Amino acid sequence: MTNWKKGRGKLGILQPLLGNWSAEADSPMGKVKCSRKFEKVLGDNYIKLEAIWDFGGKTYIEQAMYGVAEEGVVFWSFTSDGKNATGKLADGTDVHPEAICFEAQMPAGLARMIYWPDAENGFHWAVESKNKKGWNRFTTHHYKPTE
Repeated sequence: MTNWKKGRGKLGILQPLLGNWSAEADSPMGKVKCSRKFEKVLGDNYIKLEAIWDFGGKTYIEQAMYGVAEEGVVFWSFTSDGKNATGKLADGTDVHPEAICFEAQMPAGLARMIYWPDAENGFHWAVESKNKKGWNRFTTHHYKPTE
């Protein structure tokens, strides 16, 4: 079973995500391989994410920083297509009791990304958009640890 133990301090909620992870999934653009690396940086005051999406020759890269601000734990994300997003920690317990969830106001409306433990190995990650009926999931991956 995955070790989903939170650490100390405000950023301790992200402790289960630290390390190197990979997933393969289907997407509207075909098969995608995605790697995620979460690491403590800048005197352990931030957690940095580097995500690399490989769509069979077309690569998309995201770098994000998770830190503490007045509104609590937040993230700042920057992507290789020139876009960026800022979001804050939110409640994702409707997905899983131990979910780590962030919401961000995007040009198309409110979105959220959720991480939650897999009972066997790794974690699940999903992206959802808010609509009148609730949350609409449009991306999901199952990440497993890599060396």
